[in-house]
Amino acid sequence: MQASFERTSWFPIMLRLEGARVLVVGGGNVAANKVQLLVPTGALVEILSPTLSPELERLVGAGKAQATRQDATVENLTARLPGCRMVYLATSNSQLNATLSALCQSMNIPVCAVDAPDVSSFITPAMTTRGAVQIAVSTGGAAPVLARRLRAKIEEIMPAGLHLLAAFMQHSRLALRKQVPDSAIRRRVWERFLDGVGGSLAMAGDSQAAQQELDRILREGHAKTGEVWLVGAGPGNPDLLTLAALRLMQDADSVLYDNLVGPDVLNYVRRDAERVFVGKQTNNHTLPQGGINAELIRRAKAGERVLRLKGGDPFIFGRGGEEIEALVDADVPFRVIPGISAANGCAAYAGIPLTHRDCAQACLFITGHARADGTLNLAWETIALKSQTIVIYMGLTLVNQLCARLIEHGLPADWPAAIVERGTLPNQRVLRGTLSTLPQLIADNRITSPALVIVGEVVKHRVVSAPT
Repeated sequence: MQASFERTSWFPIMLRLEGARVLVVGGGNVAANKVQLLVPTGALVEILSPTLSPELERLVGAGKAQATRQDATVENLTARLPGCRMVYLATSNSQLNATLSALCQSMNIPVCAVDAPDVSSFITPAMTTRGAVQIAVSTGGAAPVLARRLRAKIEEIMPAGLHLLAAFMQHSRLALRKQVPDSAIRRRVWERFLDGVGGSLAMAGDSQAAQQELDRILREGHAKTGEVWLVGAGPGNPDLLTLAALRLMQDADSVLYDNLVGPDVLNYVRRDAERVFVGKQTNNHTLPQGGINAELIRRAKAGERVLRLKGGDPFIFGRGGEEIEALVDADVPFRVIPGISAANGCAAYAGIPLTHRDCAQACLFITGHARADGTLNLAWETIALKSQTIVIYMGLTLVNQLCARLIEHGLPADWPAAIVERGTLPNQRVLRGTLSTLPQLIADNRITSPALVIVGEVVKHRVVSAPT
């Protein structure tokens, strides 16, 4: 009875190949590439092929692989399969590869026919290796060239001495575990080591100096102290996250996030961090602002490093000022990491300059939130000026009133205006009109939040790379 395999990545299997027999069928350059990948794992590599490429001859001559110089037939492969952990099929005959793959699967042996994922039971990802540090990129067999390109980019950013750093941490791990039993505190010790000079010393091969740095960190104390990090997540596109934001997102114990922080951004938060949604929507506050403040303080005082993740910038209509005032009153340490604001990000992605020397010497950010009675209490005389750009946050609900008030206080009805929906994201939409036409454009096109309104002659200077 033929076994049924769920196709998987080779990476988890590779970690358990020490001393295992692995068979590579084929004698060309493709087979040589697989043998080179297998040799560092400690596997016992056997090649089944009547002829070998010069590289395979070199590997066999160096004792890194064995060769059975026979044709790749069903009979010869059947004789070699008992006791085999896995098989690579790298012949130039696709039909033969399919036949031999079916044979392997009938004997419950994982098999990969190179460039033929439909007949394989596992797929080999593109690998980047620095000693114990191993990174695999897989597209599930859909786009192996893309996987190789991604691997090349990873290779560029992985330091050559990374294997020395991993070896140092492995050597020190057991002793540190005994000295610091609490895993959360131990993680913080390693973070301080890596963020400081310790990581560089270990990568340079100076294990003695690296150990001295680790000992210094331990002597200074490693109590589990809490802290709050107010971090701007930008307007939505994760490519616009700052490096500082990314580092804190990976270090946080818990994250309190808003509804404007998208799932693509949240994917960069440490996997085992607790996630708490505290978003605010019109007439629906998951947690009132006072409750958010109290939760930040409670968690920090319990020793957590709390990430307060906000869309855009925390100090531009993000209530960041209110939160840090509460933290100061509670004597809770905090840090603020600015983010690209919605105004900057959305306008740039829409191709609209916020200032322009021909028409806008100033840019004004306002919020479209109404008072309890539904009216807008704004200084219209200083807002409705032709010499500036007006960016309206949270103005979608009251856009009719906003446009009417701007006209009432001096701007022409045909004054340029635009709305940017889901700015910086792949499904971004930009509509251009005037103060008199924008409300109906929004209604006709069913624009939904998040959306940003931009008013001013800069809208006429919009530049895009292709018609939209």
